[in-house]
Amino acid sequence: MSLSSSLSKDSILQAFDHFREELDDYNDRRERLIKASRDVTNISKKTIFLMFRIIGESDSHDPSVAKVAAQRGREKLREVQDMYAKMRSELEGDRYWRHQRQVSPGLQEYIEALSFAHFLEYGSLITFRQVQDTLSEPTNGKPHFPLSVSDYLLGVSDLMGELMRHAISGISKRGGRTKASEICAFVRNCKADFESFTPFIHDLRKKQSVTTQSLTKIEDATYAIVVRGSEYDLPQEMLDDIVAQSISTLTDGTFTDEQRQSKRHRSDSE
Repeated sequence: MSLSSSLSKDSILQAFDHFREELDDYNDRRERLIKASRDVTNISKKTIFLMFRIIGESDSHDPSVAKVAAQRGREKLREVQDMYAKMRSELEGDRYWRHQRQVSPGLQEYIEALSFAHFLEYGSLITFRQVQDTLSEPTNGKPHFPLSVSDYLLGVSDLMGELMRHAISGISKRGGRTKASEICAFVRNCKADFESFTPFIHDLRKKQSVTTQSLTKIEDATYAIVVRGSEYDLPQEMLDDIVAQSISTLTDGTFTDEQRQSKRHRSDSE
């Protein structure tokens, strides 16, 4: 009786030792993924700033400048792609879905930066497959982890805020009014297309609200310029000066609140 009791006690202790090891492994992996996600977020933000800086150095909407900015952005984002390649072993099997909450914030920021580079180069929305391809082995195309539709949609939704910045900050440049009108139509179409997914994807409704604010700001800016230009037969140079002065007052404090609303849920999830 005492021997069986001893064996039973040893088996229970071994089982709890195994549980402890699993929990320690889970918590250690979780902390590593949180740190990696923060690093991805920082690199992605710096990439967006880099592309805006390159675009801002030009006094016109030159497609060649936008293409250079996109190429520089893609080069910078290779650092993120290398980081995700190293994280592959951490996210094998069902681990990705167990740790999706820790991975999603950085992944959405990466998709935002990648989609901005894609828009600058091609003027279109990057597809789900194109994003997944950047997160796959270049030799055999095997994904490092499965990209979820929710992360894709939430990431490209954040792109709308960057496009608002791009449209308004460059509206006084040569060709800026035409570019702003094109971006306005693009953002409007994306918002309409994303609306059907809001009942199924958590947080997408919040993103749509921010997109509505961004769209309103682009529409207000472009409408004011069209009306001002039609009311007064102004020379092109004078109209550009008026636009630049109007935009400087419009953009003061414009982006801070929007960025805060758009990013707050990411830090909460971490």
